[in-house]
Amino acid sequence: MAGAGAAALLAFGQEGAAQWLASLYALAAAAYRSVLMVKEILHGRWGIDLLAVTAIISTVAVGEYVASLIIVLMLAGGNALETYAEGRAVRELRSLLERAPRSARREGRDAILEDIPVEQVRVGDVLVIRPSEVVPVDGRLISTAGVFDESALTGESLPVEHRSGDTLLSGSVNGDAAVRMQAVTTAEDSQYSLIVALVQEASASRAPVVRLADRYAVPFTALAFLLAGTAWYLSQDSGRFAQVLVVATPCPLLLAAPVAFLGGMSRAAHAGIIVKNGGTLERLARVRTAVFDKTGTLTQGRPVLREILVSKNATMTPGRLLQLAASAEQYSSHVLAASVMDAARARGLALPAGHLAQEHATQGVTAVCDGHAVAVGKPSFISSSTSGFEEADLAGGQLGVYVGVDGRFAGTLIMSDPLRDNAIRTLEELHRLGVRETMLLTGDSRSTAMHIAAEAGITSVRAECLPADKVAEVAALGSRPVMMVGDGVNDAPVLAAADVGVAMGAKGSTAASESADVVIMVDDLSKTALAVDIGRHTTLMALESIWIGIGLSIGLMFAAAFGFIPAVAGALLQEVVDLATILNALRALKPGRSTSGAPADRAADMRQSQLF
Repeated sequence: MAGAGAAALLAFGQEGAAQWLASLYALAAAAYRSVLMVKEILHGRWGIDLLAVTAIISTVAVGEYVASLIIVLMLAGGNALETYAEGRAVRELRSLLERAPRSARREGRDAILEDIPVEQVRVGDVLVIRPSEVVPVDGRLISTAGVFDESALTGESLPVEHRSGDTLLSGSVNGDAAVRMQAVTTAEDSQYSLIVALVQEASASRAPVVRLADRYAVPFTALAFLLAGTAWYLSQDSGRFAQVLVVATPCPLLLAAPVAFLGGMSRAAHAGIIVKNGGTLERLARVRTAVFDKTGTLTQGRPVLREILVSKNATMTPGRLLQLAASAEQYSSHVLAASVMDAARARGLALPAGHLAQEHATQGVTAVCDGHAVAVGKPSFISSSTSGFEEADLAGGQLGVYVGVDGRFAGTLIMSDPLRDNAIRTLEELHRLGVRETMLLTGDSRSTAMHIAAEAGITSVRAECLPADKVAEVAALGSRPVMMVGDGVNDAPVLAAADVGVAMGAKGSTAASESADVVIMVDDLSKTALAVDIGRHTTLMALESIWIGIGLSIGLMFAAAFGFIPAVAGALLQEVVDLATILNALRALKPGRSTSGAPADRAADMRQSQLF
């Protein structure tokens, strides 16, 4: 408005009035920036606004009122550009918040449906999810089958098919057919609420490298005043002082770095990785040691049947032994029970119902199945209740499920928790990204830990560790920063103690997710390497943008010191510097050339690059 008014006055030949109007407006803007400057100094950030205020006052003092208006416009434009850039960078984060479920359709008596606030959903409620509706809470699918879009949670664009009994995650979107589900959590404890809480924490953070950019302002400001003063002294022209300061302000340091880190966090969120703050991205970029939990992290976390050993004294086939064992395991809550039943179903074996079932805590289960008294459990439990017991010779990484039938030992199911398919490739990628040391840190036996470590290519192993032991082991590591990857409740303390805690949050515990700095929302170990890659690329973009701004500004300052850049032209050129640095910082939204993760990661990055 002031510029338009000054232009109108100039058009009517009122140059003096135009100068007064422009000068007063510019000085008012300088006063406002001075107030902001004081607030910044109180928060430990200073140097940038001092240049802006001095440049406005100096241009007004030497009569360059047009340049002073351009500086004011440049400051406002820089803020607007920063707002736009940040809005683009946090688009993926905000989309999660905007899609948060707010209501649910509960099935009451006589199948009557009622709409209720999502906060009123209780565990056990039967909910009906209509086509294209968001699943409001975590639950178990009751309908025969359903197709769901889980891209907001995992970054996977392809629909996922679930069958009756499968777990449904809140935040996923139902397909074309209505389905029924049973709630297994409340809204407060659901997966989507966890994501929203993490995103809110992430979007409100401020990265340490941004504070580092603030500190760059101190020597940069000193250099600007030194060059401006020297140019004034040597030329004996007060206008030269103003010309130098014009191209030194506003410094793009505080614009570029925050935009880069918000962009990196957005890219991570789009790939199913929630980074809680920008400082974590900087630490990820410098990780030198990666420590892994075993069960559920390096391994799949669900043992599979490797071999069926029938006792030489038993008169049954391996399939019959497995069928009876799985039938009894229907009444066990042990983690291995589901694996035994899955193995039987995979072989097409029917599981007859049992009776007189009894679970013996931590030991095993007994039941009468298909006319036979079946006992399944640990060797001590089976040996004490059967005759002819034979303990299996297990290799490293294996465990045995022992079976007795009608009071006699019948055989052993050999189980193992296999290494994740992409574990070896993930470790290779971490080494490529600068991780020098890797360690397996687990509470399991040393023989099992050594077997998994050898298979994965990890040389350092700490086994049979309690949670406190894990914290002590991580604290003693010398090559830092240390990244710890885990998923269980027992991993929560060490995740909080590590320089960067990474929780496999898709199947892991809430405690682990809350104590970690990074939460991987999809059950994919390769995302740990992708997180490190995003951290490296984002930090590079932030520092690169800072130095681009500094380099261009210094070059313009020297040119202005020798009188090559008038004040008005300098003000316009500085706007170009700001634009260049912010546009470079926005490159953090896209994958860097170094990204070479798993094919799924590259595909996700390609999809993301198309969005931007």
